[in-house]
Amino acid sequence: MFEKFFKLKENGTDVRTEVIAGITTFMTMVYILAVNPSILEASGMDRGSILTATAVASAIACFCMAAFSNKPFALSAGLGLNAYFAYTVCIGMGYPWQVALTAVFVEGVVFILLSLTNVREAIFNAIPASLKVAVSVGIGFFIAFIGVQNAGLIVDGSTLVTLFGFNASIANGTFTTQGITVILALVGVMIIAIMLVKGVKGYMLYGILLTWLLGIICQLLGIYVPNPEAGFYSVIPTAIFSAPASMAPTFMKLDFSYIATHTLDFIVVVFAFLFVDIFDTLGTVIGCASKADMLDEEGKLDGIKGVLLADAVGTTVGACLGTSTITTFVESSSGISEGGRTGLTSVTTGILFLLALFFSPLFLTIPSFATAPALIVVGFLMMQQVTKIDWTDLTEAIPCFCCITMMGFAYSISDGIAFGIVSFTILKLLTGKAKDLNVLLCVLSVLFILKYFLI
Repeated sequence: MFEKFFKLKENGTDVRTEVIAGITTFMTMVYILAVNPSILEASGMDRGSILTATAVASAIACFCMAAFSNKPFALSAGLGLNAYFAYTVCIGMGYPWQVALTAVFVEGVVFILLSLTNVREAIFNAIPASLKVAVSVGIGFFIAFIGVQNAGLIVDGSTLVTLFGFNASIANGTFTTQGITVILALVGVMIIAIMLVKGVKGYMLYGILLTWLLGIICQLLGIYVPNPEAGFYSVIPTAIFSAPASMAPTFMKLDFSYIATHTLDFIVVVFAFLFVDIFDTLGTVIGCASKADMLDEEGKLDGIKGVLLADAVGTTVGACLGTSTITTFVESSSGISEGGRTGLTSVTTGILFLLALFFSPLFLTIPSFATAPALIVVGFLMMQQVTKIDWTDLTEAIPCFCCITMMGFAYSISDGIAFGIVSFTILKLLTGKAKDLNVLLCVLSVLFILKYFLI
């Protein structure tokens, strides 16, 4: 059955590899079940309902990914978009969360139409091959940056970011909380790296579990001391099973009444959701597909329409259930690094999202210092593709550099793509190489510039 539906042999994989890949992807993105409710509840939504809606919408979107495209990409509520939902639309602009959900719903419907009419596919294909490589490398930089932050190795400082100070941690008495977790994360990186070098199957998942186990041992020995007020929680599960919270407080709570009286503002909100989501998704798909060698010689992805349609359906369904925009997760690359190549990977991740509803105390106990090493190593694996960029052609290399660096420094996949596309277009136009451009690329450049200055 699995072979018939997922074409495992054709994709050079097997059930065991796909299942491990799906578990690995889930382990690196399960944090969203804790983070998304904490962000969206600021808008006045019910926390328990958000968690259930997020898990169910994520599962449905993952199943759609498998059914529509047979690709190993996982989806859930997008970070950044949920913050925009809560803090800009609801708190900043004063809209009720029901209206914000309506904007997400409309965005999803528009995305479905764009996916069915090949507009999003055309945008994907319009991005130059060199920039597609840069997007993949940039995501590697970006996800590694997320990893070192989650590990506590890089922290806020006078230089915006700085290295964690172990001496200061010992001096101020925080070593048994923060300091030891940084060390555990570094140990986790080495565990995963060693298993990667040795060719151990399932190295990413094993690395996460072993690092978590070391954390449990440290807590039992008193080396690690939880401090919830400082954000350092117990890594030992106190419970395993819990009943899912009801979605009733947010289910189908869409409110279309504001559209008639606040049409322009509503359009701006929908456009903002659209703009960020479309390029975050395209960037993630490009990066993950490139990592899995799924792009052809022209940089196109077979089945891209199904990938984008799954993303759009996930967003639409998510809004109905009660969560912000559902999008393809960059953490999918962790499962791809484990060998995931088909929709069985995304199905496995989706099933785990549903199981998490009943075992949320267990999954939510997984510490960030255990998953951070996986993100750091994935970043390394994705950045290896930098050798595919032609650094001798400066009109290609400079935009790639802009894309890679801005993706990490701006902490945004879509902003990295924007800087890459705009710089590519300008350099080609002003250096007599306009023949390398296409009309859609020029249109995208204008839209990006307008976005930064007018919206």
